[in-house]
Amino acid sequence: QVTLVESGGGLVQPGGSLRLSCAASGSIFSINAMAWYRQAPGKQRELVATITSSSSTNYGDSVKGRFTISRDNANNTVYLQMNSLKPEDTAVYYCNAALRVRRVVGVSPLYNYWGQGTQVTVSS
Repeated sequence: QVTLVESGGGLVQPGGSLRLSCAASGSIFSINAMAWYRQAPGKQRELVATITSSSSTNYGDSVKGRFTISRDNANNTVYLQMNSLKPEDTAVYYCNAALRVRRVVGVSPLYNYWGQGTQVTVSS
């Protein structure tokens, strides 16, 4: 059993900052890529940022230069530092991890796991 738990969401004024965290726990053997997605009301879920196990990063065009993704491999945690927030950043933010799980014998194939989501609201 693997669980991803996000934290750090909330209400912030335009121009402000928030830092999201996502901790993975359970019978984890290894974690490959980790990512943040978001979904605003009435819109499709979109990719915000990704980070590989070697910390190579990629960002969606709408957040480049404002958001920074990072990870702590020792603690199976991924972060999203969000600066210069705009009202259009308002969404539920979801953590995603591609990981292998320890089994009684061996390890699993790569599976995608999702967190439960954390609300970010940017409003004055």
